[in-house]
Amino acid sequence: MSGSLETLDLSINDHIAIVAINRPEARNALNRLAYTELEQTFLDLQKNQDVRCIILTGTDPAFCSGDDVKELMTGDASASHSRLRAVRPSMTPAAAAILACDRPIIAAVNGAAVGWGMDLSLMADFRIASERARFGELFVKRGLVSDVGGLCRLPAIVGPQKAAELLFTGELIDAEGAVAIGLAMKSVPHDALIEEALVLAKKIAANPPLAVRYLKEGLRRSQTQDIHEMGSWISQTLGILFQTEDHKEGVASFLEKREPSFKGR
Repeated sequence: MSGSLETLDLSINDHIAIVAINRPEARNALNRLAYTELEQTFLDLQKNQDVRCIILTGTDPAFCSGDDVKELMTGDASASHSRLRAVRPSMTPAAAAILACDRPIIAAVNGAAVGWGMDLSLMADFRIASERARFGELFVKRGLVSDVGGLCRLPAIVGPQKAAELLFTGELIDAEGAVAIGLAMKSVPHDALIEEALVLAKKIAANPPLAVRYLKEGLRRSQTQDIHEMGSWISQTLGILFQTEDHKEGVASFLEKREPSFKGR
């Protein structure tokens, strides 16, 4: 990783990175430094060939309570918001880095995930919710619109009608409610959250990492490309994967009736 981190905790073990937002005194609200460190951390993790899966969480008591309003809505930050109309707009850099990451991301939602915090959870491929988790697209309560997590990812995950309800009302839903609408894949006891996330992460990390990365890219492409373009991309990708050592190991381990050992080559 590049440099030390002030707002995040990062550990990497057995091909799994755990990224934890660590501003508990602010309920893990994101200030300018936190946004910058999130962006850089995900850019760095994508370059790290040892990392096969990422768990994103928060230091108790919250997952992420959105923007640090005290910092981001005062002083120079307030002035920068007023200048947005005068510059060419672009995606939030942290969101762009997370969405572009080709490693599977599991959001282990340990508490409140509201505002940009809910959007952040939506940028992951999976959401596992602690029984203490709460989700809320609170932007409408502040007279704002959500980021790409709420406006692009949320409708794809829960459907346009439910997304509209959550976005237009700004209401909070608990862990069981999130599971019921498909927002979270499961709700677990709070103390078992990271363990449950690791169970899934280890299953993913045990598979050929190049194939997993291409599968994630394929899912991303399937949202925008027509079926013929997808068929062409699949054929080209299979041509690459057939030549990898991991493909040969997958076949050999099957024929030899043993556990495979994948190297990412």
